[in-house]
Amino acid sequence: MIVKIKRAECLRQRRAARSGVALAAGWRGFLVLLWAVAGCHLAALPALAQDTAAETAARRRAALAGLPADAAKRLFGLAEVPSTGPAQAIGGYARGCLAGARQLPADGAGWQVMRPSRNRAWGHPVLLATIERLAGTMPAVNGWPGLLIGDLGQPRGGPMLTGHESHQIGLDADIWLRPMPNRRLSVAEREEVSAIDVVRPDGLDIDPASWTPQHGRLLEAVSRDPAVARIFVNPAIKRALCREAAGDRAWLAKVRPWWGHDYHFHVRLTCPSGDPQCHDQPPPPAGDGCGHELDWWFTDEALHPKPGRPAKPLRLSDLPPACAAVLAAP
Repeated sequence: MIVKIKRAECLRQRRAARSGVALAAGWRGFLVLLWAVAGCHLAALPALAQDTAAETAARRRAALAGLPADAAKRLFGLAEVPSTGPAQAIGGYARGCLAGARQLPADGAGWQVMRPSRNRAWGHPVLLATIERLAGTMPAVNGWPGLLIGDLGQPRGGPMLTGHESHQIGLDADIWLRPMPNRRLSVAEREEVSAIDVVRPDGLDIDPASWTPQHGRLLEAVSRDPAVARIFVNPAIKRALCREAAGDRAWLAKVRPWWGHDYHFHVRLTCPSGDPQCHDQPPPPAGDGCGHELDWWFTDEALHPKPGRPAKPLRLSDLPPACAAVLAAP
Protein backbone atom coordinates (compact mmCIF):
# COMPACT_ATOMS: atom_id res chain seq x y z
CA MET A 1 0.00 0.00 0.00
CA ILE A 2 1.27 3.48 -0.88
CA VAL A 3 1.13 5.85 2.07
CA LYS A 4 1.11 9.62 1.74
CA ILE A 5 3.97 11.00 3.82
CA LYS A 6 4.50 14.60 4.86
CA ARG A 7 6.49 16.66 2.35
CA ALA A 8 9.50 17.09 4.65
CA GLU A 9 9.89 13.35 5.10
CA CYS A 10 9.63 12.83 1.34
CA LEU A 11 12.40 15.35 0.87
CA ARG A 12 14.61 13.50 3.33
CA GLN A 13 13.92 10.21 1.57
CA ARG A 14 14.64 11.66 -1.85
CA ARG A 15 17.97 13.09 -0.69
CA ALA A 16 18.96 9.73 0.72
CA ALA A 17 17.77 8.03 -2.45
CA ARG A 18 19.75 10.24 -4.78
CA SER A 19 22.81 9.81 -2.59
CA GLY A 20 22.37 6.06 -2.88
CA VAL A 21 21.99 6.26 -6.64
CA ALA A 22 25.20 8.22 -6.86
CA LEU A 23 26.99 5.44 -5.03
CA ALA A 24 25.33 2.50 -6.73
CA ALA A 25 25.50 2.08 -10.48
CA GLY A 26 22.90 0.71 -12.87
CA TRP A 27 19.90 -1.25 -11.66
CA ARG A 28 21.17 -1.31 -8.07
CA GLY A 29 21.00 2.48 -7.96
CA PHE A 30 17.51 2.43 -9.43
CA LEU A 31 16.37 0.00 -6.73
CA VAL A 32 17.81 2.30 -4.07
CA LEU A 33 15.72 5.15 -5.44
CA LEU A 34 12.53 3.05 -5.54
CA TRP A 35 13.02 1.79 -2.01
CA ALA A 36 13.71 5.19 -0.53
CA VAL A 37 10.66 6.91 -1.99
CA ALA A 38 8.23 4.00 -1.79
CA GLY A 39 6.18 5.76 0.88
CA CYS A 40 5.86 9.02 -1.04
CA HIS A 41 2.81 9.28 -3.26
CA LEU A 42 3.71 10.90 -6.59
CA ALA A 43 1.31 13.81 -6.27
CA ALA A 44 2.44 14.48 -2.69
CA LEU A 45 6.16 14.17 -3.43
CA PRO A 46 7.69 17.64 -3.67
CA ALA A 47 8.93 18.61 -7.11
CA LEU A 48 12.61 19.42 -6.94
CA ALA A 49 14.83 21.77 -8.89
CA GLN A 50 16.53 18.89 -10.68
CA ASP A 51 13.34 17.13 -11.82
CA THR A 52 13.47 16.45 -15.56
CA ALA A 53 10.80 17.35 -18.10
CA ALA A 54 9.45 13.80 -18.02
CA GLU A 55 9.25 13.78 -14.21
CA THR A 56 7.51 17.16 -14.21
CA ALA A 57 4.98 16.02 -16.83
CA ALA A 58 4.16 12.88 -14.84
CA ARG A 59 3.70 14.95 -11.69
CA ARG A 60 1.36 17.35 -13.50
CA ARG A 61 -0.78 14.48 -14.77
CA ALA A 62 -1.02 13.01 -11.29
CA ALA A 63 -1.97 16.38 -9.79
CA LEU A 64 -4.63 17.11 -12.41
CA ALA A 65 -6.19 13.69 -11.97
CA GLY A 66 -6.89 14.36 -8.30
CA LEU A 67 -8.08 17.97 -8.41
CA PRO A 68 -11.66 19.29 -8.51
CA ALA A 69 -12.64 21.39 -11.51
CA ASP A 70 -12.62 24.64 -9.52
CA ALA A 71 -9.26 24.12 -7.83
CA ALA A 72 -7.19 27.28 -8.16
CA LYS A 73 -4.04 25.36 -8.99
CA ARG A 74 -5.83 23.68 -11.88
CA LEU A 75 -7.16 26.99 -13.25
CA PHE A 76 -3.90 28.89 -12.93
CA GLY A 77 -1.71 25.89 -13.72
CA LEU A 78 -3.36 25.49 -17.12
CA ALA A 79 -3.04 29.19 -18.08
CA GLU A 80 -0.37 29.36 -20.78
CA VAL A 81 -0.09 33.12 -21.40
CA PRO A 82 -0.15 36.19 -19.13
CA SER A 83 -2.97 38.69 -18.87
CA THR A 84 -2.62 41.96 -20.72
CA GLY A 85 -2.11 45.29 -18.99
CA PRO A 86 0.25 46.63 -16.34
CA ALA A 87 1.94 44.33 -13.85
CA GLN A 88 0.30 44.02 -10.44
CA ALA A 89 1.17 41.61 -7.64
CA ILE A 90 -2.13 40.71 -5.97
CA GLY A 91 -2.49 39.11 -2.54
CA GLY A 92 0.10 37.21 -0.54
CA TYR A 93 3.03 35.08 -1.63
CA ALA A 94 1.09 31.86 -1.00
CA ARG A 95 -2.43 33.09 -1.79
CA GLY A 96 -2.57 35.43 -4.74
CA CYS A 97 -1.96 35.97 -8.44
CA LEU A 98 -0.11 38.20 -10.90
CA ALA A 99 -1.55 40.51 -13.53
CA GLY A 100 0.55 41.59 -16.50
CA ALA A 101 3.41 39.16 -15.90
CA ARG A 102 6.62 39.47 -17.89
CA GLN A 103 8.79 36.56 -19.01
CA LEU A 104 12.46 36.34 -18.11
CA PRO A 105 14.40 35.76 -21.35
CA ALA A 106 15.90 32.28 -21.58
CA ASP A 107 19.38 33.79 -21.90
CA GLY A 108 20.90 36.97 -20.59
CA ALA A 109 24.14 38.59 -19.55
CA GLY A 110 24.87 36.33 -16.61
CA TRP A 111 21.94 33.91 -16.49
CA GLN A 112 20.30 30.96 -18.21
CA VAL A 113 16.77 29.70 -17.52
CA MET A 114 16.52 26.01 -16.66
CA ARG A 115 13.58 23.63 -17.25
CA PRO A 116 11.94 25.92 -19.84
CA SER A 117 9.22 23.36 -20.57
CA ARG A 118 7.64 24.17 -17.19
CA ASN A 119 6.66 27.65 -18.45
CA ARG A 120 7.50 29.14 -15.07
CA ALA A 121 9.84 31.97 -16.05
CA TRP A 122 7.16 34.61 -15.46
CA GLY A 123 7.32 37.31 -12.84
CA HIS A 124 6.81 40.91 -11.88
CA PRO A 125 9.12 43.33 -13.76
CA VAL A 126 10.78 44.15 -10.44
CA LEU A 127 11.72 40.48 -10.01
CA LEU A 128 13.15 40.28 -13.53
CA ALA A 129 15.18 43.45 -12.98
CA THR A 130 16.53 42.09 -9.70
CA ILE A 131 17.61 38.80 -11.29
CA GLU A 132 19.31 40.65 -14.14
CA ARG A 133 21.09 42.97 -11.71
CA LEU A 134 22.31 40.19 -9.42
CA ALA A 135 23.33 37.89 -12.26
CA GLY A 136 25.55 40.57 -13.74
CA THR A 137 27.52 40.88 -10.50
CA MET A 138 28.47 37.21 -10.17
CA PRO A 139 31.95 37.34 -11.74
CA ALA A 140 32.94 39.99 -9.20
CA VAL A 141 31.01 38.47 -6.27
CA ASN A 142 32.17 34.86 -6.41
CA GLY A 143 33.85 34.22 -9.75
CA TRP A 144 30.88 32.41 -11.30
CA PRO A 145 30.09 33.21 -14.95
CA GLY A 146 26.47 33.66 -13.92
CA LEU A 147 23.36 32.05 -12.47
CA LEU A 148 21.13 29.14 -13.44
CA ILE A 149 17.54 30.23 -12.85
CA GLY A 150 14.85 27.78 -11.80
CA ASP A 151 11.15 28.45 -11.26
CA LEU A 152 9.77 31.96 -11.01
CA GLY A 153 6.00 31.86 -11.45
CA GLN A 154 3.22 30.91 -13.84
CA PRO A 155 1.96 33.23 -16.60
CA ARG A 156 -0.84 34.51 -14.36
CA GLY A 157 0.72 33.58 -11.05
CA GLY A 158 -1.55 31.75 -8.66
CA PRO A 159 -1.17 28.32 -7.06
CA MET A 160 0.98 25.85 -8.98
CA LEU A 161 0.03 22.34 -9.91
CA THR A 162 3.27 20.97 -8.47
CA GLY A 163 6.23 21.94 -6.39
CA HIS A 164 5.49 25.23 -4.66
CA GLU A 165 3.12 26.64 -2.09
CA SER A 166 4.26 30.19 -2.81
CA HIS A 167 5.62 31.69 -6.10
CA GLN A 168 2.10 33.04 -6.67
CA ILE A 169 2.47 36.82 -7.09
CA GLY A 170 5.57 37.13 -9.26
CA LEU A 171 8.03 38.02 -6.50
CA ASP A 172 9.64 34.61 -5.83
CA ALA A 173 12.44 32.91 -7.75
CA ASP A 174 14.55 29.78 -7.36
CA ILE A 175 18.26 29.98 -8.14
CA TRP A 176 20.32 26.84 -8.52
CA LEU A 177 23.29 26.15 -6.27
CA ARG A 178 25.35 25.40 -9.36
CA PRO A 179 27.31 27.95 -11.39
CA MET A 180 26.31 28.79 -14.92
CA PRO A 181 28.79 27.23 -17.35
CA ASN A 182 30.92 29.29 -19.72
CA ARG A 183 28.73 28.24 -22.65
CA ARG A 184 25.08 28.30 -23.54
CA LEU A 185 23.31 25.08 -22.63
CA SER A 186 21.11 23.48 -25.27
CA VAL A 187 17.36 23.17 -24.71
CA ALA A 188 17.81 19.44 -24.10
CA GLU A 189 20.53 20.08 -21.52
CA ARG A 190 18.36 22.59 -19.71
CA GLU A 191 15.69 19.92 -19.32
CA GLU A 192 18.04 17.18 -18.11
CA VAL A 193 21.10 18.69 -16.38
CA SER A 194 20.81 18.26 -12.63
CA ALA A 195 21.23 20.84 -9.94
CA ILE A 196 23.77 20.03 -7.21
CA ASP A 197 22.83 18.93 -3.70
CA VAL A 198 25.08 20.73 -1.21
CA VAL A 199 23.63 19.03 1.91
CA ARG A 200 24.76 15.78 3.52
CA PRO A 201 22.35 12.83 3.21
CA ASP A 202 21.59 13.01 6.95
CA GLY A 203 20.59 16.67 6.62
CA LEU A 204 22.74 17.77 9.56
CA ASP A 205 25.31 19.87 7.70
CA ILE A 206 26.54 20.86 4.28
CA ASP A 207 28.42 18.36 2.15
CA PRO A 208 32.05 19.54 2.00
CA ALA A 209 32.43 17.77 -1.34
CA SER A 210 29.95 20.15 -2.99
CA TRP A 211 29.70 23.25 -0.77
CA THR A 212 32.22 26.00 -1.53
CA PRO A 213 33.04 29.50 -0.26
CA GLN A 214 31.54 30.77 -3.52
CA HIS A 215 28.12 29.55 -2.36
CA GLY A 216 28.41 31.59 0.80
CA ARG A 217 29.44 34.73 -1.09
CA LEU A 218 26.51 34.28 -3.47
CA LEU A 219 23.97 33.99 -0.65
CA GLU A 220 25.43 36.99 1.17
CA ALA A 221 25.30 39.16 -1.95
CA VAL A 222 21.67 38.25 -2.66
CA SER A 223 20.65 38.79 0.97
CA ARG A 224 22.20 42.25 1.01
CA ASP A 225 20.20 43.40 -2.01
CA PRO A 226 17.65 45.98 -0.77
CA ALA A 227 14.82 44.53 -2.88
CA VAL A 228 15.16 41.11 -1.21
CA ALA A 229 12.87 40.40 1.74
CA ARG A 230 14.04 36.84 2.48
CA ILE A 231 15.91 33.94 1.03
CA PHE A 232 15.02 30.37 1.96
CA VAL A 233 17.74 27.73 2.30
CA ASN A 234 18.08 24.28 3.77
CA PRO A 235 18.72 24.45 7.55
CA ALA A 236 22.13 22.84 6.98
CA ILE A 237 23.06 25.73 4.68
CA LYS A 238 21.95 28.26 7.29
CA ARG A 239 24.09 26.41 9.83
CA ALA A 240 27.11 26.68 7.53
CA LEU A 241 26.53 30.38 6.91
CA CYS A 242 26.24 31.04 10.64
CA ARG A 243 29.53 29.24 11.18
CA GLU A 244 31.40 30.92 8.34
CA ALA A 245 30.09 34.50 8.31
CA ALA A 246 32.48 37.15 9.58
CA GLY A 247 32.19 40.88 10.19
CA ASP A 248 28.76 42.44 9.69
CA ARG A 249 26.28 39.58 10.10
CA ALA A 250 23.09 41.60 9.68
CA TRP A 251 22.39 39.99 6.30
CA LEU A 252 21.94 36.60 7.97
CA ALA A 253 18.56 37.73 9.32
CA LYS A 254 17.12 37.45 5.80
CA VAL A 255 18.37 33.87 5.40
CA ARG A 256 15.52 31.67 6.63
CA PRO A 257 15.80 27.88 7.08
CA TRP A 258 13.15 25.72 5.43
CA TRP A 259 12.69 22.13 4.34
CA GLY A 260 14.20 21.20 0.99
CA HIS A 261 16.20 24.00 -0.64
CA ASP A 262 19.31 21.86 -0.84
CA TYR A 263 19.73 22.04 -4.64
CA HIS A 264 18.57 25.64 -4.95
CA PHE A 265 17.72 28.65 -2.83
CA HIS A 266 14.53 30.69 -2.95
CA VAL A 267 14.61 34.47 -3.30
CA ARG A 268 11.59 36.52 -2.19
CA LEU A 269 11.23 40.23 -2.86
CA THR A 270 9.29 42.84 -0.93
CA CYS A 271 6.11 44.20 -2.48
CA PRO A 272 6.72 46.91 -5.10
CA SER A 273 5.67 50.37 -3.95
CA GLY A 274 3.13 50.77 -6.76
CA ASP A 275 1.21 47.55 -6.07
CA PRO A 276 -1.40 48.38 -3.39
CA GLN A 277 -3.00 44.90 -3.42
CA CYS A 278 0.29 43.14 -2.66
CA HIS A 279 0.65 41.87 0.91
CA ASP A 280 4.14 41.86 2.42
CA GLN A 281 5.20 39.46 5.15
CA PRO A 282 6.32 40.89 8.47
CA PRO A 283 10.09 41.44 8.46
CA PRO A 284 12.28 38.61 9.78
CA PRO A 285 12.92 38.59 13.54
CA ALA A 286 15.81 40.68 14.81
CA GLY A 287 19.19 39.00 15.11
CA ASP A 288 21.14 36.68 12.86
CA GLY A 289 18.85 33.66 13.36
CA CYS A 290 21.75 31.45 14.40
CA GLY A 291 20.61 30.59 17.93
CA HIS A 292 17.99 28.28 19.40
CA GLU A 293 15.57 28.98 16.56
CA LEU A 294 18.02 27.29 14.19
CA ASP A 295 18.70 24.42 16.59
CA TRP A 296 15.09 23.24 16.30
CA TRP A 297 15.62 22.32 12.66
CA PHE A 298 18.02 19.58 13.71
CA THR A 299 15.69 17.93 16.20
CA ASP A 300 13.87 14.69 15.49
CA GLU A 301 10.62 16.64 15.24
CA ALA A 302 11.93 18.59 12.25
CA LEU A 303 14.07 15.90 10.63
CA HIS A 304 11.47 13.13 10.91
CA PRO A 305 8.05 14.81 11.06
CA LYS A 306 4.93 12.76 11.63
CA PRO A 307 2.67 12.23 8.62
CA GLY A 308 0.12 15.00 8.23
CA ARG A 309 -3.25 15.19 6.52
CA PRO A 310 -3.01 16.88 3.09
CA ALA A 311 -4.54 20.35 2.99
CA LYS A 312 -7.58 20.89 0.81
CA PRO A 313 -6.69 22.63 -2.46
CA LEU A 314 -7.51 26.31 -2.65
CA ARG A 315 -10.50 27.31 -4.74
CA LEU A 316 -10.58 30.44 -6.85
CA SER A 317 -12.92 31.91 -4.23
CA ASP A 318 -10.15 31.53 -1.63
CA LEU A 319 -7.93 33.99 -3.52
CA PRO A 320 -8.31 37.79 -3.59
CA PRO A 321 -11.35 38.80 -5.69
CA ALA A 322 -9.13 40.49 -8.28
CA CYS A 323 -7.63 37.10 -9.18
CA ALA A 324 -10.85 36.03 -10.89
CA ALA A 325 -10.47 39.03 -13.20
CA VAL A 326 -6.83 38.14 -13.85
CA LEU A 327 -7.84 34.63 -14.82
CA ALA A 328 -10.63 35.87 -17.12
CA ALA A 329 -8.63 38.69 -18.74
CA PRO A 330 -7.42 38.41 -22.35
